[in-house]
Amino acid sequence: MQDLRGVPVSASDPGSLDGYESALRAFNTYRGDPVAIIDRTLQDDPDFVMGHVLRAHVHVTMWEKSVVPAIETSLNRLRDLDNRSNERERAHARALGRWASGDWRGYKDDLDRLLAEQPRDLLALQAGHISDFFHGDRDNLRGRVARSLPAWTREDSGYGFLLGMYAFGLEECGSYGPAEEAGRYAIAIEPDDCWAQHALAHVMEMQARQAEGIAFMETRQAHWAQDDNAFQFHNWWHTALYHLDQGHIDRALEIYDRGVRAQTSEIQLMMLDAAALLWRLYLRDIDVGGRWKELASIYAKGSENGFYAFNDMHAMMALVATGQESAAAAVLRAASKAAAGEGTNAVMSREVGVPILRAFEAFGRGRYGEAVDLLMPVRYRAALFGGSHAQRDIVHRTLIEAALRDANKRSPWRWRASGPR
Repeated sequence: MQDLRGVPVSASDPGSLDGYESALRAFNTYRGDPVAIIDRTLQDDPDFVMGHVLRAHVHVTMWEKSVVPAIETSLNRLRDLDNRSNERERAHARALGRWASGDWRGYKDDLDRLLAEQPRDLLALQAGHISDFFHGDRDNLRGRVARSLPAWTREDSGYGFLLGMYAFGLEECGSYGPAEEAGRYAIAIEPDDCWAQHALAHVMEMQARQAEGIAFMETRQAHWAQDDNAFQFHNWWHTALYHLDQGHIDRALEIYDRGVRAQTSEIQLMMLDAAALLWRLYLRDIDVGGRWKELASIYAKGSENGFYAFNDMHAMMALVATGQESAAAAVLRAASKAAAGEGTNAVMSREVGVPILRAFEAFGRGRYGEAVDLLMPVRYRAALFGGSHAQRDIVHRTLIEAALRDANKRSPWRWRASGPR
């Protein structure tokens, strides 16, 4: 059989393929629960290979330690079904096996090779695109999609989502005009494409179009802020950043409470946006009440320490801001241990993660000069541990504030952004 884009699937039950397409669309739109959808399909057809593949990829995109057992369960089923799988499905399984082993770069590279043969594989495109994001690989955020686009037409199922991914890749490469054009075309085709919405939010952030960004986000809430939208917290984060840049502190905190941190979740992607917003306020000495305490209490458990360097940085923010020195030291120890090991995160932690953690810890203890010395060599290499330009901006903001505070300590002149005091 073939999916809606003509990609071969080793299935004989049309109902299984329908379930796959429903789960894939939920994944594309970040609406609903793609795992729950595919699990219902797998109950009826436990040997449906692409069901197990999709289930594993969705878990991978969370990029945290807690999902490893679920991915290994899917991999065990895929090994059992190897003789029933086609070559495309076996390629997916090999890529997933690399991720589970800690070879995250191998995962993204394997998906690139798969797409060279199957450029219309929408699942491989989205999983690969997200993996490029987690590696800070801006060229492939654009290039992976660009290489596949000639094999697609506007009439193809999922074409709008492809344009939304392309828009984000273009934005991360600094091509803001083409990014905006692609993003607006994407939401014209798929109005609820919250990834395309997010790509356009990035364009406006990078071009300092805050007032326009606020209007764009808040007037389109019906398309990206639905109750079942699993990505709304991040688009709320972008909206809060616009307000913060405009000096609307109360509105930014309101968005934090109602959108960014509307629920007490231990999902790392949701926690890091919360930490990143509060840290921007922390750098400005703005009181955020008890918001840090709730977040830091989860990070202090240490269950994700040392797994992914980008997440470690955000844990350090929360622990430093709440003065939890022993828990902050535990994050640093775990990251240092990871840096001495093998795998993709070892490289990320060794090259940029550990120096940034040490810098943030030094900042929290008032050792601003030390923070400057640690951040200066890595500030332009931070893409190595993933995130977007807008997210990694926190490294530069912390460096600037550390330099200002260190200068204040050394000089009789008291300099601030507003000038000498």
